[in-house]
Amino acid sequence: MSIQRPRRKNMSTESFYADIPVMQNFADITDSENFYPVPNDWAIVITDVVESTKAIKLGKYKDVNLLGACSIIVILNIVGDLEIPFIFGGDGASLLIPPRFIQEAAQALLAVQKMAADEFNLTLRTGIVPIAAITSNYEIKVAKLRISENYDQGILRGGGISYATNLVKDIATTDLYSPKSEGGYAIADFSGLECRWQDIPTRHEEILSLIVFVTAPSQTQIDSLYREVINEIDRIYGQGTECHPVVSENLQLAFRKKNLLSETKVFITSKDWWQQVLYLWKIRLINLLGLILIKFNLKTSGFNWGNYKQIVSEATDFKKFDDVLRMVISGKTRQRKKLINYLEKKFQEGRLVYGFHVSDRALMTCLVFERDGRQVHFVDGADGGYALAAKAMKDRLKS
Repeated sequence: MSIQRPRRKNMSTESFYADIPVMQNFADITDSENFYPVPNDWAIVITDVVESTKAIKLGKYKDVNLLGACSIIVILNIVGDLEIPFIFGGDGASLLIPPRFIQEAAQALLAVQKMAADEFNLTLRTGIVPIAAITSNYEIKVAKLRISENYDQGILRGGGISYATNLVKDIATTDLYSPKSEGGYAIADFSGLECRWQDIPTRHEEILSLIVFVTAPSQTQIDSLYREVINEIDRIYGQGTECHPVVSENLQLAFRKKNLLSETKVFITSKDWWQQVLYLWKIRLINLLGLILIKFNLKTSGFNWGNYKQIVSEATDFKKFDDVLRMVISGKTRQRKKLINYLEKKFQEGRLVYGFHVSDRALMTCLVFERDGRQVHFVDGADGGYALAAKAMKDRLKS
């Protein structure tokens, strides 16, 4: 089902993404008519944690996820109310930004890099690639999907994101696109970033983190096969909330230090250990208040806190697309085996490559601008999730 396209002449460059129509069904991402070319003066922001697989083996999977989310929140705080598309990839992120914000975004990313190194002993690679450097080789097109009344998700395709990622990672070109310091102390605004929920246990048997990349030769064939894959997942796991990894009854606020320390490190440097202790207890008190408000369905300023877990669940990004299909699914082992058999057959036919990771729980990093409004909750499988699924996909691609 295609979406009626507005007249392009009514779109300013900066409000380009805000002005495009919103799709209602995830399957509509397989319709080329729903996508728009990104203005040539925009840029792609790419971030990823270097050697994320090694960090995950050391038990730092939550920190890896957090840094991917950090690189999104600092850009969103720069652009303010302007809508821009972004995708959380587990160990990194992709965003599109208009030209007015490029310089400020570069300095904010440098601040995130420093925080990653100082507080988490991790290296965050960042790059800003002009769209003009992409379109001579690949397309980059965007659509917008309604996830909830509080979150519209960007959908990216055309090969441009993958190409930009390679430019940022390639040792021959990485320096061309890496942010350069303008002198002084780079700062970043992490307001809205939260990591205050416990890991979310599966309500079935397992959590499947899945990545699928279709390798068909034409766009029509690519669209057709992605549609087939999505339909097959729906057939095996069910539609709607049946395979949703985040449901209200499984959401529990965290109080233990190990669950809250990552957020604390983002906002308070480890050099100020006493301030970290105070911030940690501040979060605990906020969560205790939240627990009471939610449990007893209390209202503040007309907002019923008994609905908050449902609002969180609805605004999650458990399925998305940015040149590859990404999903975090709650299901049973037999369902996963049936899906993998299907994907393996398509892989052997040379039609797609895929990777997956299985865990017993999901984890969630939140960007909350308004409790009863704009927010998005990034979901990944625990113990590696998307990062390990991506590694498995790359191994298959090499073969």
